[in-house]
Amino acid sequence: MLDVKLFRENPELVKEALAKREMDSSIVDDVIALDEQRRRLIIDVETKKAERNAVSKEIGRMKSKEEREAKISAMRVLGDDIAELDETLKQTEKALYDTLAGIPNIPDADVPIGPDDKHNVVLRTIGDPKQFDFEPKPHWDLGTDLDIIDFEAGVKLSGTRFYVLKGAGARLERALIFWMLDLHIRQGYTEFYPPWMVREEVMFASGQLPKFADNLYRDHQEDFWWVPTAEVPLTGMLMGEILDETALPMNLTAYTACFRREKMSAGRDVRGIKRGHQFDKVEMYKYCLPENAEQELENMVADACATCEGLGLTYRILKQCTGDLSFGSHKTYDVEVWAPGCQEWLEVSSISNIGQFQARRANIKYRPADGSSLQFVNTLNGSGLGLPRTLIAVLENYQQADGSILVPDVLKPLMGGIEVIK
Repeated sequence: MLDVKLFRENPELVKEALAKREMDSSIVDDVIALDEQRRRLIIDVETKKAERNAVSKEIGRMKSKEEREAKISAMRVLGDDIAELDETLKQTEKALYDTLAGIPNIPDADVPIGPDDKHNVVLRTIGDPKQFDFEPKPHWDLGTDLDIIDFEAGVKLSGTRFYVLKGAGARLERALIFWMLDLHIRQGYTEFYPPWMVREEVMFASGQLPKFADNLYRDHQEDFWWVPTAEVPLTGMLMGEILDETALPMNLTAYTACFRREKMSAGRDVRGIKRGHQFDKVEMYKYCLPENAEQELENMVADACATCEGLGLTYRILKQCTGDLSFGSHKTYDVEVWAPGCQEWLEVSSISNIGQFQARRANIKYRPADGSSLQFVNTLNGSGLGLPRTLIAVLENYQQADGSILVPDVLKPLMGGIEVIK
């Protein structure tokens, strides 16, 4: 959430930011109008309350019964006015808060300007796409031929966009999760295993609500929302807390299954396991001082890249343009891996500097060591990495001419002696 002071002091900056995101900037004027109304109401109600307090003292000193009763009657009218103003103020504050909650973060100055992901900028590519002396298969054929992905069972159980991993396929997915968590622990992250369902206020704090309500799954009888990413509970754990500056940075990692309503369109995205309503992901998350956020973002990108390198995957790094930035992002890098069977680059991580956007919603602050006033922390998040796209890349890059799949060296200790899936 953006600071309302920004709208008062530099509304053109916010309008320009929304225009870069291809959004209507007139909402800035709505915020300013609501803020001005709120401040007028505060002055009005405080003035009337001060008058009531002064008259109450005056009534106590009055000797004339008639004058005292007249003043008391007038105070009843004033009390009704105050009650009405208090209610109007409450409604105005809610309208202002709700409006602010629907406005996305301001893009960093060096974020490329563009309407959609086609305008993201490739910064560098690490490695060359693997060359085969045979035509590589896509993972949906590999998985079916090796009997490690069962699409029919997924549909039978839950419907379209679900699947079942079995045998060595299930073990490979588990090995990837365990290996990535262990890698991030070595990189200095503390592992967490949070709930996969959270309360509505936690969804709001992380920026998922109200913007993405249509893409979330929930229990309509109780206040449970299925997490779309571990970023949600990792934000919510410190809601309303005050940290010491010496505790920062905090590096967290967690595995969760993730649940999102995927809007499918015709085309190759509907084949295989690239998109689904349920998927696994290992998350990286940071709390840090605002002035250190840029360096921490680079550190997190390096950590995600180390994951790709450990798996021997060809990957590239892109800088997202303004039209592709997520709702809460100030600046985002994408990491994509090459999948030779699909013949496409697959996004396995988006690493974002969120600034103080989430911290304002979640009210997470830190106490500066110099004793100055409390400040909001900075948060960052990124996949490290997301599955099943990482699984797709491993299956397709490590396939052999006979249809078998070699297990990457780093995963062999976790595969119970399986070195080749065949």
